[in-house]
Order: sequence, then structure tokens, then C-alpha cells
Amino acid sequence: MKFSPEKYAIPDVPMQPFIDTGEIWGFLNKTVSTPGRVKEVIKKSLAKNRLNLEEVAVLINAADSGSMQLIKEGARELKKKIYGNRIVLFAPLYVGNKCSNNCAYCGFKTSNKDAVRKTLSDEELVREIEALEDNGQKRLILVYGEHAQYSPGFIAQTVKTAYSVKKGKGEIRRVNINAAPLDIEGFRTVKEAGIGTYQVFQETYHREAYKTYHLRGKKADFDYRLTSLDRALEAGLDDVGIGALFGLYDWRFEVMGLVRHTNHLEACYNIGPHTISFPRIKDASMLDLGDEYFVSDENFTRLVAILRLAVPYTGMILTAREPAKLRNQLIQFGVSQIDGGTRIELGSYAEKEQGHDLKKGQFRINDDRSLNEIIDELLQQDMLPSFCTACYRLGRTGEHFMEFSVPGFIKRFCSPNAMLTLAEYLVDYAPERTAEMGWSVIEKNIHLLDEKAQHQVREKIGRIKQGERDLYF
Repeated sequence: MKFSPEKYAIPDVPMQPFIDTGEIWGFLNKTVSTPGRVKEVIKKSLAKNRLNLEEVAVLINAADSGSMQLIKEGARELKKKIYGNRIVLFAPLYVGNKCSNNCAYCGFKTSNKDAVRKTLSDEELVREIEALEDNGQKRLILVYGEHAQYSPGFIAQTVKTAYSVKKGKGEIRRVNINAAPLDIEGFRTVKEAGIGTYQVFQETYHREAYKTYHLRGKKADFDYRLTSLDRALEAGLDDVGIGALFGLYDWRFEVMGLVRHTNHLEACYNIGPHTISFPRIKDASMLDLGDEYFVSDENFTRLVAILRLAVPYTGMILTAREPAKLRNQLIQFGVSQIDGGTRIELGSYAEKEQGHDLKKGQFRINDDRSLNEIIDELLQQDMLPSFCTACYRLGRTGEHFMEFSVPGFIKRFCSPNAMLTLAEYLVDYAPERTAEMGWSVIEKNIHLLDEKAQHQVREKIGRIKQGERDLYF
């Protein structure tokens, strides 16, 4: 009997759970993947159309080496079409690691008595941000444990503090949030503070697996977490990020869950997630999960490529959990944002601590490169490092972002803005060798623009060299 996707379709209703385990396994178990069908699906993606669950299952179920290579090549081509050679850079900043949950995989869990608990004071937060600004960072994601102390009002105040800190020519222009799910009023409170993206990761989309890992606390409520970004969008916060922690359940199911989540948000709100994250399980204090769902580098690369093809216009974030060599590979297949110079221990940016302490951090970092070292390596690959924040501040978010990005017009803003933010970095922070490489890469990229845009970019770079800052299109 021929597989009928319609049989497994469930309606999308705002504020209601939308993950059906049987639906997802139905697609995975019954979708037939042939080389010809793989080519058809990739062709649809390269036309910049989001894939449905059956089409994603075709890519996941591809078993022959030729099809898997086509998937990688397709992802590489699609990324180049939409994002060019830009890589957006940011830094995570942990504000507090108190937590009321007991998640088996996390160093912050309440049962971890070895953890050194801390919440940054206002003065410590300022020092951390000043240290980040000294390195040239412009984009932050503030991270909080899930604890009553970290209320919407507390989060809003730390965001306002981050925006207020100016050291030399340094400033933070975009503050994203990774924190507990909120109610609608809570999301309104943090929105008013001027945040960028609010991230809530489901961790695993498999309901039964979720129960085994989340043993205590509000996070144990699968449905409340699943519908958190519905509440954010209902509150008017139109810039949200989703994610799954790979290694908790079958990676194929989690990829389908992320796409199902994307489809749900677009169906109900006409807005997809601004970003998708896909961290892998790494060492953490008191971590003992086994390796049943371990994701190999090969499968990790494959799932990144599949996600790129599945959601062409969604930003994809790869963190310093992964080693530098693998990160350099994966930016070719779909990753558009990475962190640099990352420290996850509370207060460690200002203290300039060496090494990583699992008792003070959430997990182990595997890419110890400084921000400038990462920029050097990106430039050596002819990539264009970007600190751009223009879209958020010009209101190109939510449905407006989709209006620009889905037809592919966003590239005409993003590439010039990436060059301008890189020019700022080269003038204000870069060592001589980095500056030399950076100006060469900027010149190569300017030549890819039309004549009018070339003139505008050169004029703005000239103004940057004369001391002006924060110029953008």
C-alpha cells in the first residue's frame, strides 16, 4: 500500500501541542527514499521552498552514498545562494546558573551539589560586558538557569544593563535571550526591554524520552515548553529561536521535530523561527547518560545539511560545544551563526580564566579559540565575518523579515552590512595581520555588488575610517 502523508497530518492550532510521535515515526518508517526522489526534493529546496515532513523524511532515509553526497552539495549551494559567504558572530554570557529543574544531561540540575551557584551582580555584569566589548563583540545571548529569581523583570533589567554599557568604541547592539519559557505577560515584559531573539529549546521532541530526562521542576511539563514560543508570538515578540539537544533521542526524529515546529509556527503565525540550534550532548558535571543516541560526526554533518535544505531561510547556530575543525567544515553546509571567544563560567570573561571548570559551567567547551583567532580563520577561508544587527533595529523581523528574506532580497542588505561591521572591527580591534586579510576580503566582496552599492559601501567605509560608527543599510 502506498504511503499517504495526509493520513498522518494533524491540524495546527495556536497555543496547542502539535507534536504527534506517531505522525513523525509514520513519515520516517513509511517514506521510501530513492536517488530520483532525493534529487526532486533537493531541487525544490534550491528553488528556496521550505520542505514538508515527507520530503525531509526522504532526505533522512537516503541510504546510498551518492544521495548523501548530493544532500551535502545541495546544502552547500543553497547556503551560498541565500547567505553568501557571511558568518554572523556572537558571544554567550551566562548571567546566573541557579536552577529549579533536575535535567539529567545538564550541569545546572538541582541534584548537582558540586555545582558552584552564582548570579552576576550588576557590577559583575557590567565588567563582563566591558570585557566582551574590549574584544570587539557586538552581539550577545544572555543565558539564565530556570529559577524563580530570573523573572521577566530580572531578565529585562539585565538586558537594559547590557545595552547601557559603552567602553571606548564598544557597545552591544543586539541582546538575545536563552531562558525559561514565560507566560504571555512575561514575554511582553522582556520584549519591552528591546531584546532580539528569545530562544527556548525543546531538548527532545519525543514525549516519552522527554519524561525520562526531566525529573523535576516546571521543565518537566512537555506541553508547556512546547507551546512557549506560541505564547511569545501571541505577546508580539516576533523573533524566536528553537533547538534540540542531539544525543537524547534518535537524531532522525529530532530533525523531524524541528521541522514540524517550524511548520507549526509558520502555519499559525506566518512567522518561522529566526534561528535553529542543534547542540550535541557534551561532558557536564555529574553527566551519566550512556551513548545509545550518540550522534557521530558523520551523522551530525548530515543532519546539518538536511536542516539547511529543509528550512532555507532560517538562521542556523553552531556553538563552541563542537571542536574548531568540525565547525570549520559545517559552516560550509548550512551554519550561518557561530560564537567566538566563548566562556561559559560565571564571571570568566572579566577574570580571563584559563581552561574550563565543569563545576562552574553548564557543559564542556571544545573550541577555545579567541574571537580574533576565529575571525582570522574565517578570513583565510574567504568567509565574511559579520556583527550585523541592522534588521532587528530597522524592524525587519517577523513577517517583515520574511517579506525580505523569502524572495532572497535580504542578501542585498546583509552582505554590505557585514562588510561595514567587519570594517569597524578591523579599525578598532584587529591586529595588523588580521586587518590586512580583512581589508582584502572586504575588497573582494565589494566587487560582487552592483556599481551603486559599491559606491555606497565605499562611502560608508570611508566614514568609518574617519571615526563614525554603526552605519548600515
